[in-house]
Amino acid sequence: MALPLRRRLPVLPLLLLAAGGLRAAERSSSSAMEELATEKEAEESHRQDSVSLLTFILLLTLTILTIWLFKHRRVRFLHETGLAMIYGLIVGVILRYGTPSTSGRDKPISCSQEDRLFTTLLVNVSGKFFEYTLKGEISPGKIHNVEQNDMLRKVTFDPEVFFNILLPPIIFHAGYSLKKRHFFRNLGSILAYAFLGTAVSCFIIGNLMYGVVKLMKLVGQLSDKFYYTDCLLFGAIISATDPVTVLAIFNELHADVDLYALLFGESVLNDAVAIVLSSSIVAYQPTGENTHAFDAAAFFKSVGVFLGIFSGSFMMGAVTGVVTALVTKFTKLHCFPLLETALFFLMSWSTFLLAEACGFTGVVAVLFCGITQAHYTYNNLSVESRSRTKQLFEVLHFLAENFIFSYMGLALFTFQKHIFSPVFIIGAFIAIFLGRAAHIYPLSFLLNLGRRHKISWNFQHMMMFSGLRGAMAFALAIRDTATYSHQMMFSTTLLIVFFTVWIVGGGTTPMLSWLNIRVRDHVPSVEEMSESRWLYFRVGVDPDQDPPPTNDSFQVLQGDGPDSERRNRTQQESAWLFRLCLKHLRESNRRKIKYLTQKTDLSFL
Repeated sequence: MALPLRRRLPVLPLLLLAAGGLRAAERSSSSAMEELATEKEAEESHRQDSVSLLTFILLLTLTILTIWLFKHRRVRFLHETGLAMIYGLIVGVILRYGTPSTSGRDKPISCSQEDRLFTTLLVNVSGKFFEYTLKGEISPGKIHNVEQNDMLRKVTFDPEVFFNILLPPIIFHAGYSLKKRHFFRNLGSILAYAFLGTAVSCFIIGNLMYGVVKLMKLVGQLSDKFYYTDCLLFGAIISATDPVTVLAIFNELHADVDLYALLFGESVLNDAVAIVLSSSIVAYQPTGENTHAFDAAAFFKSVGVFLGIFSGSFMMGAVTGVVTALVTKFTKLHCFPLLETALFFLMSWSTFLLAEACGFTGVVAVLFCGITQAHYTYNNLSVESRSRTKQLFEVLHFLAENFIFSYMGLALFTFQKHIFSPVFIIGAFIAIFLGRAAHIYPLSFLLNLGRRHKISWNFQHMMMFSGLRGAMAFALAIRDTATYSHQMMFSTTLLIVFFTVWIVGGGTTPMLSWLNIRVRDHVPSVEEMSESRWLYFRVGVDPDQDPPPTNDSFQVLQGDGPDSERRNRTQQESAWLFRLCLKHLRESNRRKIKYLTQKTDLSFL
């Protein structure tokens, strides 16, 4: 009876159940394979991230070793920033032409139903949702030229990395290491060059470049829109000077202190003015159909935005510096130098981020925070914290600056949106030269009418020659490369930085000789230099006397090594012997005074 019952069992449901089990197993196997592939992709992405960071670390290491070689051989025709750019160019060529494509071809998907951009998209792929973020616009002609090399994508940094991580230590160090005596002695001239000069340079360059753009349109070399406001924005970006090479050679040769103060003070405040000026130009929005025509109301609104952003950023930086000074003064933090240094570091860096979060400019805020910290907070720090904070920001400034210049060389080959126009580039060089001349010579003539120590013609020529462009101009240009005009501005800015750092920076020493600018001829020995540098460091951030000349344009490596330790130990031993002798001398004098007093009392009796 069992066999007939077994024959009556339904066959079709069993087959369906088996098929369903097979499909479930296949889906499970497919899901496991997808998870494994995702893990492999994540591991590969992590490896590429490590390789990209290692590339920049090796670039900096190679730059430091070459700097030592150049300084050991007393080579002055090329600065460390120029070396970093050369090494970046070499690595960029290797990455561009020496590494194969590693990712598949991207497939464009049409979203014709949407009439606006979304920063984040959720895409449904076979029932699974994936999140995608917006990277930027691609012109239709370059839809098939999207970068397919994952390694090149990894070494292309987000522009916010430069503003939020690399720029703050550079700007803060400029304010923290400011020589107050020479700076305030030339304060009126520095403010005139930084504010009036930068505004004059911006408008002259902007108007000249607008003429160049009109010429390009006539000859048919302009393939997209390029407005007058874009030309003014380029004038503001390229007006940010960064004479790091010239100032390093001035420090090495111990050039005239007033010339050094004028150039350094102008470059420090000039960066702040340029970034606020560019923000004001971006905020210029006329009412009406033509959003790029001149509108008086929009113009005065931009002027108000400029004054409001600059004054607000200045107040925020100064208040943060004063608060840090009060905290260090009325607490016992000086008993714990590590905590004191950590608080100083965090308060200084948070000034930049706080200003950016409040809608102000972090560059201005952190600059005046550094000046306030040097004037007030520094004197309330312990001796150990003074040395730590100075050397910490000095090292961060050196590494960040050379990192940016290395990335400049790399970006020439890794950046995917370059637009090089010979007419625009040549016009930019001519406009920069004329803008710098209109900036320096008329203002110097007006300033000499009220100055007791006149700005001589050779100083004016040297200031005209020293208008290099550097990290700030690059950071401002790379922050927005979404449109055709901004991409052309970025490519031109990159070439201008290359030319000024290599050619103008390399010609600084011959120019000093040709202009007969006074430098100190005596070159001290290594022992004299090290001892004098240590004395300079222990006095404070801004001693009245200038630092003695050194073969290094930066003071990162000063005081290291066994020789300095031996000298420090010898000085400590000498001080201990001196204190011991002084103690014995005081005891001897005390006994003599006591003996004479007793003798006098006995003779009286």
